Amino acid sequence: MSASASQLLLGAALPAAAAFAYLDAKYLLVHDYFLIYPVAASTIAMHMKQRSGRLNTFYRLEERALDSNPAVRDKAFLVYQGQEWSYKAAYEIVLKYATWLKERHGVKRKEIVAMDFTNKPEFLWLWFGLWALGATPAFLNYNLEGERLVHCVKASTASLLLVDEEVAAAVREPTTKEALEDGGKRRVVIFDAHTAAGVATWRGERPPDEERSYALLPDPAILIYTSGTTGMPKPAVVSWHKINHSTGFTMRWMGMKKSDRFYTSMPLYHTSAAVLGVNTALLAGATVCLGHKFSIKRTIGELRDTKATIFQYVGETCRYLLTAPPSPDDTNHNVRIAFGNGLRPDVWREFKQRFGIPAIAEFYASTEGMSGSWHLQTGEFGIGAIGKNGALTNLILGSGTKIVKLDYDTELPYRDPKTGFVVECPAGEPGELMWKLDANDIKARFQGYFGNEKASDSKVLRDCFVKGDAWFRTGDLQRRDKDGLWYFMDRIGDTFRWKSENVSTAEVASVLGTHPGIEECAVYGITLPQHDGKAGCAAIVLHNGWDIQRVIAGLDETVKALPKYARPVFIRVVKELEKTGNNKIVKRTLQDEGVTEGTIEDVWWCPVPGQGYVKFGPEDWRSLGKGGVKL
Repeated sequence: MSASASQLLLGAALPAAAAFAYLDAKYLLVHDYFLIYPVAASTIAMHMKQRSGRLNTFYRLEERALDSNPAVRDKAFLVYQGQEWSYKAAYEIVLKYATWLKERHGVKRKEIVAMDFTNKPEFLWLWFGLWALGATPAFLNYNLEGERLVHCVKASTASLLLVDEEVAAAVREPTTKEALEDGGKRRVVIFDAHTAAGVATWRGERPPDEERSYALLPDPAILIYTSGTTGMPKPAVVSWHKINHSTGFTMRWMGMKKSDRFYTSMPLYHTSAAVLGVNTALLAGATVCLGHKFSIKRTIGELRDTKATIFQYVGETCRYLLTAPPSPDDTNHNVRIAFGNGLRPDVWREFKQRFGIPAIAEFYASTEGMSGSWHLQTGEFGIGAIGKNGALTNLILGSGTKIVKLDYDTELPYRDPKTGFVVECPAGEPGELMWKLDANDIKARFQGYFGNEKASDSKVLRDCFVKGDAWFRTGDLQRRDKDGLWYFMDRIGDTFRWKSENVSTAEVASVLGTHPGIEECAVYGITLPQHDGKAGCAAIVLHNGWDIQRVIAGLDETVKALPKYARPVFIRVVKELEKTGNNKIVKRTLQDEGVTEGTIEDVWWCPVPGQGYVKFGPEDWRSLGKGGVKL
């Protein structure tokens, strides 16, 4: 090629590249490709698996365990407390567990078996042993006791309950034991060291394909319970569609490779660790590094010891890690991605910087939901966002996702009085996130709550934008800005009305979290006599070395970042906050207690915004009741 021709090509290429760079910056074309490709590829893959009768994830384990390449079958599948199990070894153990479950306990395909287990290898062996038999495990929160535990087991309809010896005290309690056994209708098996040793001597027999090949995309793969922060936990159906699609998408979106080592200490009884953790790593042929339980002291060391490249967090995990004293070893690890949901904006940047994390893979989803949002964040742009979409994503996928105006009095989507339809929010305005369903076949995507049609129906809203349509209510407030970033605002019910304004508890908590003396906090609304709406209250845990007087002295300056109506009226000091197993704060008890009669200890209040917080007591409560104080 002549020099002049080369110059002509170069002259044409440079403007084209500049034009593409402009369009990419404006419409996020490259970003959208890395969303659309994983969606398309995982959709095709799961339908091919359904056609071949191999939706069951047991086959992913088997394929790698029986691979002719030793580098595949002998690769570490699981790492736990210094021990490793290859794909081949794990598969052989799973077959032993499957045979034991079938022959000792008569487990059959489609049977539901409840599991009450902590994070340990036996959890995986039993889980995949059940899948090998075509059975459905119901994962119980191992923190449950008494009435809530009994409710969850009964809701599953399981006639067999397998219990980890570590948490067996809860099922040995006489009243609980009697209720669980239900007059001999249910077997409760304590899985102790003796039992595990017995299973190890069992022969391993592969159950025939017909035990598993019945599975279709909408069929239940697992029952996973909601946290029960607003009532009794409900078993949500996690379908084979959700497992195959979400793991296929996550693996491709995050760029997970065979060489990756995925660390999680989040509880396996929840979707994040079980589906997006173990199942995604298995699909990629990566290694699962399992922590027994989250620990501020142990986590960074375990990341280093396991050579983990991906770290899973949930809820306030990252904030808790920041409370540990800084150490030169904070960046002595191989983690390239922190993956999870619930990373608060006020700790996002500090967490990345202190621990040297190159990328945050933040997502938004729910156990019972059928969609989500995804944001792989590097650099400085997009800190705090739970999702990011460009023009192509909106064109192809956007019609199925809407943010709609909320009636905060009824906590239902607002309907236009003239049309009767709900109203979509403009960019920047918060509203409830909703996902579109097939109005003629709701259960194609949304399987709801097992055995609870009423609760399932409550999540579906019809006649939203056109007559006869159907949409899934997430129950979450979000907003989307002009840059295509999605932000989580609050749970509906957590947002409260004060001074005729809507107060986002998440926004208030983020601001309070910037105060150096506040380790963590829970923000909620409480009812007061002689006042409309709910006043803001923040229950705070103090950092070591701080006392409340020192915190209060600088609190007015901190809350100036909030509108006056959003500044907490009350501050309550507590030793610790109740949490779910996934480090989500439970506010129910705090809301019920309020500041009733001024008898709740260590409460401070600010009757006039900007004039400081003072101690609150019984006399102040009486003044409120008599109408002597107008907040």
